[in-house]
Amino acid sequence: MVTTLAALRDTGWLRTHHGSGSDIRLPPEITERTAPWSVDHGDGLDFTRAMPAAPHAAYLAAARRAVERSASLLMDSAEPDAGLPQLRELLADRYTREGLPTRPDQILVTSGARAAFTLLADHLHDRSRPVLVESPTYQGALAVLRRRRARLTASPVTSDGWDQDRLSHTISTVRPGLAYLTPDFHNPTGALMPAALRNHVSELAARHDMTIIADETLRDLDLRTPPEPVPHLTGSTVVSIGSTSKLIWGGLRVGWLRTHAARVRELLHNPLQARLAPPPLEQLIACELLTDPQDLLRDRRDRLRAQRDHLAALLEGTGEWSFTLPAGGLCLWLRLHGTTATALATRAAGQGLKLSPGPVFSADRTLTHYLRLPYTATPETLTRAVSVLTGQETTSCDSTPVRPSGTRGKV
Repeated sequence: MVTTLAALRDTGWLRTHHGSGSDIRLPPEITERTAPWSVDHGDGLDFTRAMPAAPHAAYLAAARRAVERSASLLMDSAEPDAGLPQLRELLADRYTREGLPTRPDQILVTSGARAAFTLLADHLHDRSRPVLVESPTYQGALAVLRRRRARLTASPVTSDGWDQDRLSHTISTVRPGLAYLTPDFHNPTGALMPAALRNHVSELAARHDMTIIADETLRDLDLRTPPEPVPHLTGSTVVSIGSTSKLIWGGLRVGWLRTHAARVRELLHNPLQARLAPPPLEQLIACELLTDPQDLLRDRRDRLRAQRDHLAALLEGTGEWSFTLPAGGLCLWLRLHGTTATALATRAAGQGLKLSPGPVFSADRTLTHYLRLPYTATPETLTRAVSVLTGQETTSCDSTPVRPSGTRGKV
């Protein structure tokens, strides 16, 4: 028994307080991870999700404070509405400080960014006009649009950015009624849209009566040192959506959209809105975490930057792929040489590594030679994953030297 207790203390599962007994706790190797536990402790290694783990201590502390503040919520019906006033005020102030003046009545709180996109797609999709998407793009958005049988037209994005001429030509000739764009550390390429192109796209959208849904979910994950101000994609036809999923945790189902106040009122009458509204307590937790997120944000950026550089160093020099080191986001977008992404993913799956091949992110199932590889996992898990990709027999977790975090450019 004494040996067992000692082992639990040594591994961090047991904390003893002199004179007042001991208590069980999760060890730091679990609570201080940047990737969910299931990534490398389930059935093999799951690299199909680019999703960080919760900031354990900060989240629990915020949840306790939120519960203490929740008494006033119990006095009301808590029927779904536009969101808690304090959260809408906080988000509006955040947009305003970032150069986009916003009032609280321009904010609608939802149960995540996908919920915001689903509500907007339901409200804004005109079946007589196609929907513009990027290629590649977030597969969750494609799923929402396909469920609505939207006619999709795609404009290419690479790790080097957007093809302005093709994007302009598509908008001017195809005349989409709705566009879904990710201008900030694009998923999955990591590209960052230049300010001049943002202005150009906004002008085109206004001229051709096209509503833009700008997904800003990854906006906070700027891995440049130091991070630089990023302008919002703005304009009368632009609706911004965001969430806490990448900065904080996917389990905190709180997102939002920013648009003009009249559209917020319209959306409140959409029957879907009540089903896509988050519980009040989760909104309070979001308030606690977003009020002063700088320490949380700094830690998340530092860890992701180190893991990005570690993964890039592991992938260098094989000749099997090329990529551009992204300035932000959660993943590398690999261009494969000599094989298809589906073939590589199938081979890797046989060795316990689950991957997302390029066609998953394509409106027309192309991008067959591209692969998304998240760097949210621990360095040890990234090393194991690359050993599978390169066909090595060993899955050693030995540390590999990382490249300096300031490195940029193609590899």
